[in-house]
Amino acid sequence: MTGAPTSRRRLPGAIWALGFVSLLMDISSELIHSLLPVFLVTGLGASMVTVGLLEGAAEATALIVKVFSGALSDWWGKRKPLALLGYGLGAATKPLFALATTIEPVIAARLIDRIGKGIRGAPRDALVADIAPPDMRGAAFGLRQSLDTVGAFLGPLLAMGLMLLWHNDFRAVFWVAVIPAALCVLLLMFGVQEPERPAGAPRTQPISRENLRKLSGAYWWVVGIGAVFTLARFSEAFLVLRVQQGGLAIAWVPMVLIVMNAIYALGAYPFGRLADIMDRRSLLAMGVVVLIGADALLAWSGQGLVAWGGIALWGVHMAMTQGLLAAMVADTSPPELRGTAFGLFNLVSGVAMLIASGLAGLLWDQLGAGATFGAGMGLAALSLLVLMLRPMSPAARSS
Repeated sequence: MTGAPTSRRRLPGAIWALGFVSLLMDISSELIHSLLPVFLVTGLGASMVTVGLLEGAAEATALIVKVFSGALSDWWGKRKPLALLGYGLGAATKPLFALATTIEPVIAARLIDRIGKGIRGAPRDALVADIAPPDMRGAAFGLRQSLDTVGAFLGPLLAMGLMLLWHNDFRAVFWVAVIPAALCVLLLMFGVQEPERPAGAPRTQPISRENLRKLSGAYWWVVGIGAVFTLARFSEAFLVLRVQQGGLAIAWVPMVLIVMNAIYALGAYPFGRLADIMDRRSLLAMGVVVLIGADALLAWSGQGLVAWGGIALWGVHMAMTQGLLAAMVADTSPPELRGTAFGLFNLVSGVAMLIASGLAGLLWDQLGAGATFGAGMGLAALSLLVLMLRPMSPAARSS
């Protein structure tokens, strides 16, 4: 295909609305989550073990729920109600953080928030794939990811500014998070029209042997390469630790994620458009090469231009690959099983992320930061080799 039709046409308004839904919820969530560990420890007297167990349980909960919500959206034939439920649960938890005087309400709010994230994730991604024209899926997922990431750096920025303005009043900042969360739910409710399910379409059980066989080898190849790639891309928390170890003052540590997410947000949509006019395997391979460069710089040093160059490259590789992988899942899965397909992909990638981050932490403790990022280079090189040895099938390329 050529890029001319895509360049003349505009993405549907519902895609933009879904992008701003993600942006608003990310602003709300990051307003709280960027401060929550400190609030738990200094404000409520929680131990670091409690913080670690809470985060682990929260992410595991989201991973498990994603599979079932995606399958339910396929069985029901509706995506928007589940997305609305997920975002609604997330919005409903925000006041609990501001009202909490003990650890227990925070634990409950965090787990409910992650259940909401699990419920909305796969149906929302399937809804993007249902609404976007097939030859514009890269741009659609790139736009949604870009706007989502704008929220991911605006939230911490706003949190830093409000904490300075209000003299470290955690609860006042948490109350502000209620506003974008409520706007997010209203925008999804009134700004997104879900395509009608074809008349007479049969209702089947997605998680069955017969239906899972409909997920092609090309789809499972995308799941596999996504998992290998994710093993090489451990948690961004290690970027923060690297520059903090390199001497960056604690007050400036949030700038690491702000810079990384700003670059990610700026690049996600242009690279998504690029994915619609070039071979997606090649673009993914280029993203892996950029990740290898980021790991190399961060393995070399945690200081100065070298470290910040590594952080910048990390943001570029995220922009090149995350929306692209989502578009590849949409391309290689049947329309009636897209929710299930996104749920399974997210589950496998999430488990890979947990394993990668655990191994990264172990290497860091035993051998130092250089070994952690060096191992990331090795795993990224392995995923690049897999890409080169098995080229993408035509179904997984832009059509």
